[in-house]
Amino acid sequence: MKFEHVLAETDGFGRFQIMIMSITFLARFTLPCHFLVNNFMAAVPDHRCHIRGLDDGDAFANLTLDQRLTVSIPTQEDGTLSSCRMFREPQFHLLHNSSNATEIPAVPCLYGWVYDNTTFSTTLATEWDLVCDYISLNKATATIFFVGVMMGALVFGSLSDRYGRKSMLLVSYVAGMVFGLASAFSSSFLMFAIMRFLTGFGITGISIISTVLSLEWVDIEHRRLVGLIDSFAWTFGNLMLSWMAYLVNDWRWLVVTITSPLAFAILSWRWIPESARWLIANGQVDRAHSYLQKCAKMNRRESFSEKIKPETLSNIVVLEKGQKTYTYLDLVRTPKMRRMALLTGIIWYGIAFTYYGISFNITGFGMNIYLTQFAYATIEVPSKLTVYYLLDKIGRRSVEVGALLGAGVCLAINTFVPRDMALWRSVIAIIGKGCSSASFTTIFLFTSELYPTVVRQNSLGYNSFMARVGVAVAPLVILLDAVWRPLPQIIMCAAAVTAGLLARLLPETKGQRLPETIEDVEQTRNKLVSLPIQEQPDIPMEPLMNDKIEKGT
Repeated sequence: MKFEHVLAETDGFGRFQIMIMSITFLARFTLPCHFLVNNFMAAVPDHRCHIRGLDDGDAFANLTLDQRLTVSIPTQEDGTLSSCRMFREPQFHLLHNSSNATEIPAVPCLYGWVYDNTTFSTTLATEWDLVCDYISLNKATATIFFVGVMMGALVFGSLSDRYGRKSMLLVSYVAGMVFGLASAFSSSFLMFAIMRFLTGFGITGISIISTVLSLEWVDIEHRRLVGLIDSFAWTFGNLMLSWMAYLVNDWRWLVVTITSPLAFAILSWRWIPESARWLIANGQVDRAHSYLQKCAKMNRRESFSEKIKPETLSNIVVLEKGQKTYTYLDLVRTPKMRRMALLTGIIWYGIAFTYYGISFNITGFGMNIYLTQFAYATIEVPSKLTVYYLLDKIGRRSVEVGALLGAGVCLAINTFVPRDMALWRSVIAIIGKGCSSASFTTIFLFTSELYPTVVRQNSLGYNSFMARVGVAVAPLVILLDAVWRPLPQIIMCAAAVTAGLLARLLPETKGQRLPETIEDVEQTRNKLVSLPIQEQPDIPMEPLMNDKIEKGT
């Protein structure tokens, strides 16, 4: 007996499943806010050296501000004032002849910086002077956060396969909220860095657990719809971030704003069911039957209790014989699992590296930073609707390959488009963001369908870890534009194309039932496993029950 047969008796997609997705939506839309808030929280506004220390009383008395700056701060090649250098002594002769200003020795800012607060009232850069020689610390805040996400992916992936989806989801909710609020009230950069690491660690469970929990409760026909709704939670958060950042331009209150919805998620957690698949896989058939009864009742399938008894669920083939605790090592113990883990790990790395590389680069396109973020978020709507249409038309694998290659092509084109063609660069970058978003939408569903129930969370934990390696590297790769301006684009293009080509090597999962055991993956797929569920033979429930009774079991 297969779980899909039991699920069909409860209605594989009804009010019960809609309730699950609605509740998890509350927390999922906070994820992109935390993942991309560095675009605003760590923004570096225009700045220059503070020159108050140069004023000895009367020296600047009769000078305008522009004249004071002329004699105190050197100019750059483009004619703008240096952001990080100043003259040790006022150079009053520059008021009459500034042609030899570049020959005058300058020193790093001695008395701090003055910031332009037109766009942001406070950021990490202005709070702790993370500019000039310290700008790498400012950029590192994103990497620190995503290192926490990497570690969290491994931990939550393993623990949710061992202790259940529901309990670990609550841990993720609470940890994300507590550490998120703590980071907003950090009193030093060191404390902030630690809290951001722990925030990333905590909220990772929301991403990988809620997706699997939703998929394990729906039938084959609606899995792509669930994947779409989950991804739209991300898009909604992306759109909301641009508005919240525009309205709340103090970084501390912005972090509080994007973290607060987790309080509602915690309050609504009690109505989230445990995964019946996981319960059956771990021998808890009574609890599984209880949740299935609730599902059937909410979906108005009253006949469920008559057809399916707790004893019936023990016939469902989920585990290999004998009790076993599954770990990440089970992803690589057998040949086909090992090959699949290698491929998906590299693909997730390439997808995340490309997506966040584009997402973090929201300046230099001639548009307002908030407008660029909004445009990047808006393009995800048509791209995800297109994915929804194509997933069952051409399959998961073809959509993944096409989306990744499309992102790579856009990155390649923008490498050659002159920077003064800001409009064209913006349009191409937005299309590339749409393609990378489509690849991310597809890979969550694709991966969940590839791996068996017994290690599904472990697989998402491992792949999410690989993705966060890519995310952690992305901000650092963007800094390479100081070496050669097109270099970051070229590296991201290569990553997207490589991931797209490797995705061609994965098996198609369109119309297939979810594999339950590692044996389902390793065996040469027999007809029952490989056929779509609609074509699989019906397994009558009553003969199974009668057979158990006759045997005295």
